[in-house]
Amino acid sequence: MTLARLTLTGHLARPARLTVPELLRWPQHRADVSFECATSGVQHHHFTGPRLYDVLADVGPGFDPVRRKDRLRFLIAVSGADGHHAVLSWAEIDPDFADAPVLLGVCVDDTRLDTAGPQLVLPQDRCGARHISGITAIRVDGGYRCADAARSAPGHAPAG
Repeated sequence: MTLARLTLTGHLARPARLTVPELLRWPQHRADVSFECATSGVQHHHFTGPRLYDVLADVGPGFDPVRRKDRLRFLIAVSGADGHHAVLSWAEIDPDFADAPVLLGVCVDDTRLDTAGPQLVLPQDRCGARHISGITAIRVDGGYRCADAARSAPGHAPAG
């Protein structure tokens, strides 16, 4: 049996490659989820797995710990084996802000996902569009700065 691997990269102190059995080391949470799927209607599943926040906090996101709001510029890009992608903000998962219970599902309906890979589970989403199956990569990116984008955008005057 070949285990699926999830690669954690970006602005991290300790980038990592993790398998489903390794994701079982974090506290496991359960989420009963119903979401609308564009192709097959309403889906009902229960997932277990670690919170995305717990896993990413362990690999050391590169924000300045002295500046509480520095983490608000960090984005989290999630990619699946099937080519689907989703982007979340750090503030969505951070307990000091939205504290969304986003999971890296390692079991769906009591079936382990060792070979398929973990799934991004957003219980708060009504639509299943950000649900990513077979996650292959998560990139934490702190390079986003709104002011830099506005200055370089055509038709925008520099702030002064």
